[in-house]
Amino acid sequence: MNPPELRIGELICKIPIVQGGMGVGISMSGLASAVANQGGIGVLSAAMPGFLEPDASTHMREASIRGLRNEISKARKLCVGVLGVNIMVALTNFADMVKVSVEEGIDIIFAGAGMPLSLPEFLPVGSKTKLAPIVSSGRATMLICKKWLNRYERLPDAVVVEGPMAGGHLGFKPEQLDDPDYVLERLVPEVIAALAPFEKEHGQTIPVIAAGGIYTGEDIYRYLEMGAAGVQLGTRFVATDECDAAPAFKDLFVTAAESDVVVIKSPVGMPGRAIRNSFLDAVKNGERKPLKCPYHCIRTCDPEKSPYCIAIALANARQGKFTYGFAFAGQNAHRVDEIVSVKALMDELMHDYFVTVRNKRLK
Repeated sequence: MNPPELRIGELICKIPIVQGGMGVGISMSGLASAVANQGGIGVLSAAMPGFLEPDASTHMREASIRGLRNEISKARKLCVGVLGVNIMVALTNFADMVKVSVEEGIDIIFAGAGMPLSLPEFLPVGSKTKLAPIVSSGRATMLICKKWLNRYERLPDAVVVEGPMAGGHLGFKPEQLDDPDYVLERLVPEVIAALAPFEKEHGQTIPVIAAGGIYTGEDIYRYLEMGAAGVQLGTRFVATDECDAAPAFKDLFVTAAESDVVVIKSPVGMPGRAIRNSFLDAVKNGERKPLKCPYHCIRTCDPEKSPYCIAIALANARQGKFTYGFAFAGQNAHRVDEIVSVKALMDELMHDYFVTVRNKRLK
């Protein structure tokens, strides 16, 4: 029995798994290439890809362009398969990151943390790069489709619908995170229904990728049965040998308890899900961590009102310096109990998927 393929235009993935883009050095060439080699979509993050460049604090724009080019190039050399880049709309260098990704021939761009209404504008005629907005509702899906049709005469090549159990910045109000009306099981059919009239009118299939809280092969089965064409996982890929973060960062996920996974108010103006530590406790208690803003990387971040620089905090955490930073993580981070290879993780997920398929057929 073969796993269901994920098809996005002419892109064909033998396993319907997208590795979520995790910023400031978590998902770079090492992790993305490993996932692509196993038949999924490996995704690099365009959030501060040049943070280790020597001029990052003085020339963030140039360092980011250089860093992303280098990481895409390294990933291409390390793998065969489908590679994507995740780009936050809220980035001040959003346009730069899109243009670099397209110039480097990336297969697909995933764009969220804001409405990517202008994304097709940066795609030159003849480009094969696919575009996939990340949404949190059917309403947002329809708005993007209408705007793209009116402005650019095109539709998304795929859509990622991310639920409130995801890690990192969340596209929901705090009060919606535990509201049953916003669970992923409701959002996936809603987004599929929103796309249906556009697909019918324009004769185009727009696959929906479910994201946020997906952890097992049984979860994958459930969302594919719901009509999703694939799923996206981020947290589980942190605890892999190939993840680009420091060992201490990965170990944090292995040792985290369920009570450690908390929702915070991010300096960028969105709620975010992270693993609680002394740094976040100090912020919660009103301590203003030593703050400087060398990057101005997010449009919605106000350094005058922010208790810390989120880019510096995430960069420190990526290197295992948790006294000065913290880790974003999904709701199921506490379920991680070991660090494995990407191959072992993908094999486990597909094995569990097929066990679920067999058990359902026997009932």
